[in-house]
Amino acid sequence: MQTNSDIDGGKAFDFGKTSSDYAKYRDIYPEIFYRKIAERGLCLNGQNVLDIGTGTGVLPRNMYHYGAAWTGTDISPEQTKQAVRLSQEEGMDIIFRVTAAENLDYPSGSFDVVTACQCFWYFDHEKVIPQIARVLKDDGKLLLLSMEWLPYEDETAGQSEKLVLKYNPDWTGGGETRKPISIPDIAYAYFELIDHEEYDLQVPFTRESWNGRMKTCRGIGASLTQAEISGWETEHMNMLQKTVPDRFTVLHYAALAVLKKKK
Repeated sequence: MQTNSDIDGGKAFDFGKTSSDYAKYRDIYPEIFYRKIAERGLCLNGQNVLDIGTGTGVLPRNMYHYGAAWTGTDISPEQTKQAVRLSQEEGMDIIFRVTAAENLDYPSGSFDVVTACQCFWYFDHEKVIPQIARVLKDDGKLLLLSMEWLPYEDETAGQSEKLVLKYNPDWTGGGETRKPISIPDIAYAYFELIDHEEYDLQVPFTRESWNGRMKTCRGIGASLTQAEISGWETEHMNMLQKTVPDRFTVLHYAALAVLKKKK
């Protein structure tokens, strides 16, 4: 279990509780999300890449065909188990390890790129930034990625958020608006920001897959009891059946930031 006084009022959460659903419902980034990475010369053939907070290995698995050698780490044994299973089922040679991002034990200069997708805000930046800089090669890159639904513009996203808050009033994961990825001050002692982009996406879902996506968010599957999760899921599916067709899209925005290691 993890706690952070700045997240959900300090309420404990553990994505390992929802790993099976996470593996099924969180692989949702459109191809353009990955193409924008490759177009920047990152995570390509000949590069060694470390994905921290890898979860079920969504980023390494979806970029595997670009040819980089991938290693993924995550603090959750359950998430890592799912990452191993999914990559093996697809015949992918990816190394996954259970390791906190703040405790990277790789030799200095091991990686060309370090990635953090949908997870960077969970880390202790004062500890993790020096570790990332150490394991990167000279002129190595740190790539930060996120994709969030827009609840004030998309009615389905907004209604789903309200239902999460009904069951978990302390949840702080909602209310997103478009903005660049936040870079902590400590990062500028080791890196310079060389690129960033924010862009909109219409992400396709079915009622089942959107329900699964919402259920695996921190505010539901990672923190509530099974009885609470079941109650939320019943209400959420009833809401979706009344408000959307079986296939629909949800407005998101994606953001990336590329930081280069200082010499």
